[in-house]
Amino acid sequence: MSDANEAQQIGVALIGAGMIARTQVAALSAARDRLRLHAIVSRNPDRAKYLAQHYAGFRPRFTSDLAEVANNPAVQMVIVATPPSVRIELIETLAKAGKHILLEKPVARTMEEALQVVEICEAAGVLLGVVFQHRTRAPAKAAARRMASGELGRLGHVEIAAPLWRDQSYYDELGRGTYARDGGGVLLTQAIHTIDLALSLTGPVTTVQAMTATTPLHQMEAEDFAVAGLRFANGAVGSLVASTASFPQGKEIITLHCQHGTLRLSADGMDLFWRDGRVEHEVVGTEDAGESGPIVENHAGHQAVIEDLADAIQEARPPLVSGREALAAQQLIAAIEASSRTGRPVDILS
Repeated sequence: MSDANEAQQIGVALIGAGMIARTQVAALSAARDRLRLHAIVSRNPDRAKYLAQHYAGFRPRFTSDLAEVANNPAVQMVIVATPPSVRIELIETLAKAGKHILLEKPVARTMEEALQVVEICEAAGVLLGVVFQHRTRAPAKAAARRMASGELGRLGHVEIAAPLWRDQSYYDELGRGTYARDGGGVLLTQAIHTIDLALSLTGPVTTVQAMTATTPLHQMEAEDFAVAGLRFANGAVGSLVASTASFPQGKEIITLHCQHGTLRLSADGMDLFWRDGRVEHEVVGTEDAGESGPIVENHAGHQAVIEDLADAIQEARPPLVSGREALAAQQLIAAIEASSRTGRPVDILS
């Protein structure tokens, strides 16, 4: 690579070397013509060095020193892939140093912490993006266009389904599925992707009536099952069912029943069932097959989100999903949990 091309690259650092780090490094490797991975920060740098084999560019520096990244003028954006329990202080350090931030979901463990993270970045004048890669899928983009066109008419009924499976070994990892580390279970750790995508198509929810539980199939602190009735600001009603106790695992599906037809969206494609009998299968998406598992094997969605934040930095615009926009999914999950605790409907204030 020439010195001129290297000078045009955006410098990146990755914080966290856990389960998702391999996907992030592979995505950065595929985007190395415009993004350079300078450093990987981990509590145990030696254990993180295996990640170098997933990166085809110049070998990044492995360190445990956050200040080294914060004080490096070559680093413009930082991907934070740590558990939610260890984020606020490091985000404050990075934001004050002027680093733009891309967060692996969720923003934080609680709505209060999430709002704090957003406000830290806004006060520092840095961009905060959140990795909701489901929005980058071709079927999701097609669904967004069709809903925005108004051709389906008024939305009446919404079905959101995330029937997932995690073996007990997944929850045997120290802290996984606990409130102290993760902030919750299936809703905040897995279904939040489908929730975010659904809300991007439907608009906000105003009222929730819900139940969450831990099934006898898992030994864990937080929930592995959730069901909720939803009332939307536009007058539609709907349901959400999410689980990591569904074996064999099914597809995450969003179904939007509208005035003139029904739109059904999954990672595989988008179907339109018109009231006049027409059926359209507009898109087949295979670019991120396998994303519903605990390890994301395909990095295409992450690469799209990372490159979008790089574009947002250069174009001085908001990222695909800003931290403040990501609060909608976090707020809905908080309302579901509150409704389950009280057994009563919960109103969501705008």
